[in-house]
Amino acid sequence: MSWKPAAEPRRLDRWLPDWVPGWLRGLIRWCIKWSLVGAILALAVCLFYFYLSWQYDMRAVAKMPEHSVIIDRHGMEFATIHGQKRRQITRSEIPDVMVDALLAREDARFFEHSGVDSKGLVRATLRNIKDRSFTQGASTLTMQLTRNSYDLKAKSLHRKLLEIAVTLRIERHYTKDEILTHYLNRIYFGAGCHGVEEAAQTYFGRAAKELNIGECALLVGIIRGPHLFSPFRNLKGALVQRDEVLERMVQCDYLSPGQVGAARSAPIRLVPEQDRQQGSSYLRESIRKQLNIILDQHDIRHGGLRIHTTLDVVLQSQCEKLLMANIPGLEKGAPGASRDGTDADALQAAVVRMNPKTGGVLALCGGRDFKQSQFNRATHGKRDLGAAFSPFLYAMAMERGKVALAGRPLQTGRQLGVDETIRLGKRFGFSGPFLKSEDLYRGSLSASPMELAVAASALSNSGVRPDPFFILKITDAKGRVMYEYHPGSTPVVGKDVASETVAAHASLRAREGRVSASSACRDVWATRIGSADVTVLWLGYDQPRKVGPSDQVKRTTGALMRSLKDAP
Repeated sequence: MSWKPAAEPRRLDRWLPDWVPGWLRGLIRWCIKWSLVGAILALAVCLFYFYLSWQYDMRAVAKMPEHSVIIDRHGMEFATIHGQKRRQITRSEIPDVMVDALLAREDARFFEHSGVDSKGLVRATLRNIKDRSFTQGASTLTMQLTRNSYDLKAKSLHRKLLEIAVTLRIERHYTKDEILTHYLNRIYFGAGCHGVEEAAQTYFGRAAKELNIGECALLVGIIRGPHLFSPFRNLKGALVQRDEVLERMVQCDYLSPGQVGAARSAPIRLVPEQDRQQGSSYLRESIRKQLNIILDQHDIRHGGLRIHTTLDVVLQSQCEKLLMANIPGLEKGAPGASRDGTDADALQAAVVRMNPKTGGVLALCGGRDFKQSQFNRATHGKRDLGAAFSPFLYAMAMERGKVALAGRPLQTGRQLGVDETIRLGKRFGFSGPFLKSEDLYRGSLSASPMELAVAASALSNSGVRPDPFFILKITDAKGRVMYEYHPGSTPVVGKDVASETVAAHASLRAREGRVSASSACRDVWATRIGSADVTVLWLGYDQPRKVGPSDQVKRTTGALMRSLKDAP
């Protein structure tokens, strides 16, 4: 018989009462063991993300986002967009009521937490588990500043943990007032505005410190949807956001109900529409409009963007010089002056040049002087095409197996009928309005120079109509692609029909310079269809009247077109 010493009781068992059953002792031991393992793992994760957070330069938080640069198709920087009124301001220049509005709307416990709101984080985590997605973020102002400063936007657990680590560093590096100031100097407010001072100047034409309660609440209200709720494009939506902010300020005891009523009744003093594009141009505004749509759809809020366009600086310069100069034979005195010596209704012009294969706009002038008139005639000016419609009418007839009778649009059109002509006209890209009578065949169709350029591009591009665009891609300051355009197209007519129409157009252009005029010579059109460049020129008055004697108009317009060299 062998003897073994009695087993020593486990250390934990010494501390447990004798009445605790064995199964419970085992459960307690298991919980303590894995709690220690979990604590060690949690510590390791914290140390790992603390290490990663040190890769981020804290000085970036205090920097103002850079201007966005427009680049032509050859890589040349030729303009900046957004940021002309950008300026960092100090905490003393920020109205206290704006800070109150910001805290009420975005982070009521800002001065109580250390950058991460634990209660809100737990609540959001439970909601995310329930939704099985990252639908809630529990973002504090400091966390929003972190994402805005370092582009930490990917929705993943790794991103969230890294964001928290960097946020804690920001809280240790800056005071609460500095964080508020940097936040309001960096955040995006729509319309290309980064920072509250630029937003105040852009939307209201005044410094941030001069804004009233309602205007401060409106700016804070649009932060969550800067594109969607921009007061320039959606004033009604912006006012709804303002009212929600004001209600939150009452709930947080920052305002009384009486102050809210006064703020709601105070006028919204937006910059008048005619004063919003000072120092701009027709081309820049066209790019800006397309850019804002892209930024909205792709939720891009960065500064320092590089906007790669289809524009050609050399061709654009040609067009601008052409329209700025005096047009001999059609006007007297200064360029753009009316024939009676006043500027009330000056002779106007518009040019569109396009790559017919892609639809990329090479050059655009919507008028002769943007300072005098911001109306973009190239994209929004709808004028009768007259004989300029004939090539497309003949192409429609051939596409339908009819006889295209050169110089006889009425007889050609009757073979198609009005309804079929309208249907095929829309396929070419003309949006109307269409006159539902036989006058349609003679060119009683209103179109813009851009529409005519797109239609002509369809003929040049073997019968396939390209979609027009300005912006090819957008990259951030580090060269990362934020957006890239993929050209679209629509078949219009057969390749043989398009080739025959272009050949006929070229032959006519060789004889006549391909200058067309509407009835009474009120609208003058010139079109050049090439393989690498389609050019459309329009001349006329905003209040339609005769441009000049027909022979003189054709000579002058032909000379203008010859001065616009083909695209390289």
